[in-house]
Amino acid sequence: MSPTQLVQQLNQASSPLSAQQVADLQTLVSALNPIQQAWVSGYLAATANAAMPAAQPAGVATQTNEASVLTILYGSQTGNAKGVANQLKEQAESRGLAVKLVNMADYKPNQLKKEKYIAIAVSTYGEGEPPEDAEALHEFLASKKAPKLAGVKVAVIGLGDSSYEFFCKTAIDFEERFKALGAETVVTRAELDVDYEDQVPAWITGAVDAFEPELKASSQGSAQVIPMAGFGAPAPQASQYTKQNPFAAELSVSQKITGRDSTKDVRHVEISLEESGLTYQPGDALGMFFLNDETLVDALLTQVELTGEEQVKLGEESLTVRQALIEKLELTQSYPGFVDKYAHATNNAELLKLVEDKAALREYIEARQIFDVVAQNPAKLDAQTLVDCARKLQARLYSIASSQAEVEDEVHLTVGLVEFDAFDSEHLGGCSGYLARRAEEGASIKVFIEHNNNFRLPSDDNTPVIMVGPGTGIAPFRAFLQERDARDAEGENWLFFGNPNFTQDFLYQVEIQGYVKSGLLSKVDLAFSRDQAEKIYVQDRLREQGKDVFAWLEKGAHFYICGDANRMAKDVHQTLLDIVKTHGGKDDEQAELYLKELRSTHRYQKDVY
Repeated sequence: MSPTQLVQQLNQASSPLSAQQVADLQTLVSALNPIQQAWVSGYLAATANAAMPAAQPAGVATQTNEASVLTILYGSQTGNAKGVANQLKEQAESRGLAVKLVNMADYKPNQLKKEKYIAIAVSTYGEGEPPEDAEALHEFLASKKAPKLAGVKVAVIGLGDSSYEFFCKTAIDFEERFKALGAETVVTRAELDVDYEDQVPAWITGAVDAFEPELKASSQGSAQVIPMAGFGAPAPQASQYTKQNPFAAELSVSQKITGRDSTKDVRHVEISLEESGLTYQPGDALGMFFLNDETLVDALLTQVELTGEEQVKLGEESLTVRQALIEKLELTQSYPGFVDKYAHATNNAELLKLVEDKAALREYIEARQIFDVVAQNPAKLDAQTLVDCARKLQARLYSIASSQAEVEDEVHLTVGLVEFDAFDSEHLGGCSGYLARRAEEGASIKVFIEHNNNFRLPSDDNTPVIMVGPGTGIAPFRAFLQERDARDAEGENWLFFGNPNFTQDFLYQVEIQGYVKSGLLSKVDLAFSRDQAEKIYVQDRLREQGKDVFAWLEKGAHFYICGDANRMAKDVHQTLLDIVKTHGGKDDEQAELYLKELRSTHRYQKDVY
């Protein structure tokens, strides 16, 4: 019997595990390959043997006083806040503190009244919205059900993007709600921008310094959990390549897959991961660093009266200003910090006035790339001063459109070119422009894998799935279908896909039709919005199929959405609520509870941007 089959039987057999523990175990097992499953099996067996009274190793406790534990809760949209939470955990444990690290999506809110020390690491995305896995706890803390938290000590670190108006709003919300319930902050809240990495260690040290005395005092006389690394079978070798140390991969293919007359330029991209050791699961994302447009960089250098050969420093690295602008600095995504620093560096009266009006400043940067800001405000500038105005180039994340079971040492992406006209010139997105227009096949691209355990296929291959992915939102579902095909999964698959025109924009049409013919795709509903007078979208197709959609949910289907967060995902969510009310005979409150239950059991998942 495989580990996956064993976990599935836990739901049917008498078990000491709670329902949530079974769900967590299923999530873990589904994310592991056979080698990893074998290692976990050996590890658990060894740990169980070690935990027997006669063989209890010295220093390993059987119980932990909950009041002496630092609970770290994280809510992460792209994995950054999770990474910060792990750094906090590692430093706290290095000082001998007991730590409990929990994804907010897996945290039971009624546990709050048992906590004494809590650290929050949370991102904000969109217009001040919490990430998917933080939504339930964020809502609970603002409800009448939230318990009084007098005596609780809390520390909050927030990650965000200052390009958006409600910068780090979710972190602010969490701290304010904890304080309103009686909790006390132990360290000043951190609100960090996209180039947050260098500022995280100082905040973590301050937070652990603040928690440590009381945690150690409260743990005296009680048992403490000491992590045991490397116990049991040896772990499989992990890849050395990460966001901080990306792999130099080779671009194999960048092929346009929309028609000549399409309003969109969508690329199918293939990248070789050979010799990287990088592995991924369907649902993960690929992080990618790109090169800025050399022509635009050279124009910018002329506008600030630099040759490009001047030497500058970025951290400990010395390089020419031209190389820094091409390889290291953010020049397409505008943000208030650049305008502020550039205005003061050039003593530009118009820009200095602009930065005093936050609303006007945001309207100004929304229409402009950093290239535009400099072009419209040229001034002689020292090279080091120029690079100090900009922030580090941020990797772009793309949902992976392939299964390694199918493509092995490759990774595939579905990339929509961002393009628009402004100020009498064509503008392109940073990474999409690089992939679609500038990078040649064979080019070296720095990449890493961003794992997303909140967007996973069900562990049981017999479970039906419903996938809603218009436009480039089809990407992870191509990976899902490849994976289920490779696994000979018998669960039904239902795809909703939409785009403007059938003849121009039916992405992966041949593959999808092949899956229908083979029987892997049980149902497909298409919404080509501009092929008729009245526009039709995926949410309209969902509504038309409402009776069957609800029937699938009732028989255990998992429901997935990928794509635009601001409009499509919200429209689909509202449609799903309407379907549950109409075909489930529920009122507004009952329908909301129905979807919340789906989310808490990982049966309703989103990958939105």
